[in-house]
Amino acid sequence: MHRLVTYHRRQGDRLVCTICPRFCKLKEGQIGLCRARQNLNGMLFAINYGKTASVAMDPIEKKPLYHFYPSRNILSVGPNSCNFQCKFCQNWEISQVDFPTREVTPEGLADLAVKNNSIGIAYTYTEPLMWYEFLLDCCEEFHKRGMVNILVTNGYINPEPFEKLIPLVDAMNVDLKSIEDDFYRKYCGGVHVQPVLDTINTAYQNGIHVELTQLIIPDLNDSPEQIEKTVKWIAGLGRDIPLHFSRYFPRYKLDKRATDEGTIRKAYDTAKRELEWVYTGNIAMEIGSDSECPDCGAMLVERRGYSTSVRNLQDGKCGKCGRGVYFRGR
Repeated sequence: MHRLVTYHRRQGDRLVCTICPRFCKLKEGQIGLCRARQNLNGMLFAINYGKTASVAMDPIEKKPLYHFYPSRNILSVGPNSCNFQCKFCQNWEISQVDFPTREVTPEGLADLAVKNNSIGIAYTYTEPLMWYEFLLDCCEEFHKRGMVNILVTNGYINPEPFEKLIPLVDAMNVDLKSIEDDFYRKYCGGVHVQPVLDTINTAYQNGIHVELTQLIIPDLNDSPEQIEKTVKWIAGLGRDIPLHFSRYFPRYKLDKRATDEGTIRKAYDTAKRELEWVYTGNIAMEIGSDSECPDCGAMLVERRGYSTSVRNLQDGKCGKCGRGVYFRGR
């Protein structure tokens, strides 16, 4: 199933894809780095339309989203595509190489969500923004049926196509891999971090529920200076934005040692001085799992792995002191 791509321009005998800041210039027959778009007979097509590498029901906390419909399950899907080439990719088997896919439709996925009592759909596992044309159609179908759309994304998209998605997206977890351009160039195949920061800012300012994740990798993005710079940028946007620090394990093309607990703890402590909600993932620690009211300390949501218990949370407020908190949905 193919679809014409709207966001592109012609440059000589090549078609330039303008979905993301890579601006792939494709000759006749050539496929973009994301493996999602191809120049066929002088027209740019989305060759991954409706093709998914994975379909599953997941706890929403797995995305991770801790402040959006806590304890609920959500239908999760993703394409066999990505516009990054992260050397540490955690899902490289379905994002970095060709992987068998099955064809799905927006209507079929919506039916599946209803059947499984899902609150909506999460576009996740790989890079859903490279599923752009299918994403638009699917998001519209789910909203039409009163269900939510969630993006778990690297945020590397150009402003114009992203603006078209904004009214259709309810929540996002953006993987802010580093605050430094050099990291994106050396380890992700990107160019600059600014497009990611712009996506986060635009989403948050437009009322999309936003949470952020950073995979902490020894010696690459774990310095106190980088962590502090990252945290200060987030705090400048919104102190209520939840930040998830995730432990790195050797994967794909990167064979550095796993991140130690002390490094995660230091990052957590630094972030807690500036941000209201900080969490730790991929590691068993006594900190960084539960959500407690920043004012009175009441337990709002208690978590043990993916087992979640909602306690003193009532309509976006602490049930003990009445403070408004950055939570959406039940």
